[in-house]
Amino acid sequence: MSLPVFHFAAELPGIGDQVTLDGPEGRHAATVKRLGPGELLKLIDGHGGWAEAEVLNATKSALGLKVLAVGQEEAPTPQVTIVQAIPKSERSELAVDLATQGGADEIIAWQAQRCVARWTGPKAAKGVAKWEAAALAAAKQSRRSRVPQIHPEPLGTPELVQLLKATPDALVLVLHEEAATPLKELELEGVAKIYLIVGPEGGIGDEELAKLREAGARAVKLGPAVLRTASAAMVALSALGALTPRW
Repeated sequence: MSLPVFHFAAELPGIGDQVTLDGPEGRHAATVKRLGPGELLKLIDGHGGWAEAEVLNATKSALGLKVLAVGQEEAPTPQVTIVQAIPKSERSELAVDLATQGGADEIIAWQAQRCVARWTGPKAAKGVAKWEAAALAAAKQSRRSRVPQIHPEPLGTPELVQLLKATPDALVLVLHEEAATPLKELELEGVAKIYLIVGPEGGIGDEELAKLREAGARAVKLGPAVLRTASAAMVALSALGALTPRW
C-alpha cells in the first residue's frame, strides 16, 4: 500500500533529520489518519520533492518524524496546462480535482463567454484559493509529489489569446464536439508543451473559437460522447498520457 502523503510547507529535510509536522497537516495526520510511532508517511513540497519519514512521536496536533529517504519526481513530458472554462457551483472544484488526478501540470481558470459562473471582484481571489486547495488535496490523494500550479487570476478570452500568442512553440488544443480531428490522430512526437482548452457546459461560441484558432489553437475531439466540462480534462489527460511519454 502506498504511503499517506502530507504537504510540508518548509524546505524538505535530509536523510536522518528529525522534523515536526504540525499545523493543519500535522493535525490531520495525528487526529484523522491516527498515525503513531513506527508508522511511515511521505512528505511533499509540491514541486516534485519528496521525503519518506517514520513517526517517532505523536500528539493531538503534530507528529515528530525522522527522515529515511528523499527524492525528486521528474516533471512529465510534455507539460500540459489545462485551460478550464469556469464551471458553476460544486463542479468548479470537481474539475480541478479530476484534472489533478489526471496529471495536469498547470490549471488556468478561463472566463469564457458562455460561462454561467462569473469570477469578478473578490470572487476571483476566492475562486483561485478554492482551486489551489482542491489541487493540493487531489495531489495528496493521488500520491503526486507535484501539485498543479493554479494561475493567479482568471483569464478572459482576450487575455488567453494574448498568452497563447506569447508561447508560439506550444501545441494548443481545443476540445470541441464538432471537430474533425480525433485527439488520437495528432502527431505528438517532440512536443514539449501543450495547452488543452476545455469549454463551458454551453460550448464554445463560433466567434470565440475563431479567436482561439487565430492564436494557433487546433480543434480536436476525444470520441463520440460529449463530456461534462468537469470531466473532460481528466479524460483528455488520460489519452495524452497513453499517447506521449507522460505515462
